Amino acid sequence: MRFLPFRKMHAQGNDFVILDGRNCELPELDAELMVSLADRRTGIGCDQVLVLLADDGCDAALRIFNNDGSEAGNCGNGLRCIGSLLLGESGTESTSIRLRDRIVRAEHIENGVRVHMGKARVTDSTGAHVDIDIGNTHRVFFEAIGDFPDDRNVEIVSGQVADDAFVDIIERGAGRTPSCGSGACATAVAIWHQDGHARPQHIHMPGGMVTVSGTPDDVRLEGPVSFVFAGEFCL
Repeated sequence: MRFLPFRKMHAQGNDFVILDGRNCELPELDAELMVSLADRRTGIGCDQVLVLLADDGCDAALRIFNNDGSEAGNCGNGLRCIGSLLLGESGTESTSIRLRDRIVRAEHIENGVRVHMGKARVTDSTGAHVDIDIGNTHRVFFEAIGDFPDDRNVEIVSGQVADDAFVDIIERGAGRTPSCGSGACATAVAIWHQDGHARPQHIHMPGGMVTVSGTPDDVRLEGPVSFVFAGEFCL
């Protein structure tokens, strides 16, 4: 019988099982394992599984798996959780994390962790929605018409008051989640695109609020994160 060490963290209710493969051998990272870990009745339970790996050019590399076993390209809330762990280990002011298509930087701030998420691109825009690519793809609805796509994350803006936006989340591969960091970034970039200029946005999701600032070329996500527990999973 083999036991797999893990940590569990969450950011605004978006929860993660974290595996650390930097200094130990992990089992095969297949869909079956991810579904098993993520199951809320027979496993640990999470929206995404985050796998830390050693990297020659950064402090760590990160792979992201949804709870259906599919792999994702980005996860803003997960990056803030991983950033908190790495910063706690190193005691440094910032840390670097390699994703599939980019390197991001995390730093401690007064109310949590800020991640420099990198560039976000507007790939399509209509009166009803804006499509955003920030390492993973999003469709931000300002007017929910027609069917929701199943090949990307969906954010539904239910209201805006000044620089506060209220959003519901449906993540590809995970379903409805209390919050989504990359989705919050996509929502802010969609608002900037519609308004024609960038300014900080407070993105309110069912699990809580985060702040997105910067520009579409340098999107910054900040908010608190929480450690839940650590343990060993019986394989």
